[in-house]
Amino acid sequence: MKLPPLDYACPTSVAEAVALLAEHGGEAKPLAGGQSLVPMLAFRLASPSLLIDLRKLNELRQIGISEQGVSLGAMVRWRDILDDGRLRTAHPLLVAAIRHVAHYQVRNRGTVGGSVAHADPAAEMPCIAVTCEAAVAVVGKAGPRAIAAADFFRGPLTTALKADEIVTEIRLPPWPARRRFGFAEFARRTGDFALSGAALFYDPDAAGKIGNAHVGVFGIGDRPLRVAAAEHALNGRPTDEATIAAAAAAASAAVDPADDIHASGRYRRALVGVMVERALRSAAAST
Repeated sequence: MKLPPLDYACPTSVAEAVALLAEHGGEAKPLAGGQSLVPMLAFRLASPSLLIDLRKLNELRQIGISEQGVSLGAMVRWRDILDDGRLRTAHPLLVAAIRHVAHYQVRNRGTVGGSVAHADPAAEMPCIAVTCEAAVAVVGKAGPRAIAAADFFRGPLTTALKADEIVTEIRLPPWPARRRFGFAEFARRTGDFALSGAALFYDPDAAGKIGNAHVGVFGIGDRPLRVAAAEHALNGRPTDEATIAAAAAAASAAVDPADDIHASGRYRRALVGVMVERALRSAAAST
């Protein structure tokens, strides 16, 4: 299908992009990687009056690693994350998740900011942001602000972004060297959106008991979720079969997915437990 009629702009600075968004009062759409927006335009699910191409905003292509954590510019592509060897130790959970994103062609064009702003409930990056308590940096006509990932995602394809704001950066907290992590997802075909997935990490103490457990799930609701019941089942306990089983059962019991054309809610609920179990086994084996 052909795109709807629209005007096109390609700003060379963030300030120019924000000015264009503010000028068009919600009728403009930023284009980052285009892997989600272009199909939506083709199917007339979106019909902005102006398309603002962000490809010349090189200031948003940086990956920063410091004592404060990892910062990902909004125009960082999935392949940039996989190609940056520093991230394998600076944030291995992020790398593990991005390996599951779509196909090579999509990873070559899709961007961090585009995925976060699109807010698909079955996408990997929003779940990583929520699980890791990331901050989403945005800027608009009123200036910059940072939004906690847990507050940023409001529902399917819905975020806390204002009409004149764009995402500029995702900020992930520091990653301790001894941290254990796991990621698992299930899709009907490799590269498809997940029917369910789990991202988690914890910090073992000197006795090997679990502390600071963070368990996030995605593909089972209107946004990615932290599962407090699963985290409670893990904290203070050893990583053994009983603990893994208890956390998996707690995760399944905590979610209430709806039936849809892809799977029943009952199936997805069971699948959540399996994904948490697999991610925990992977975490126990990680070093």
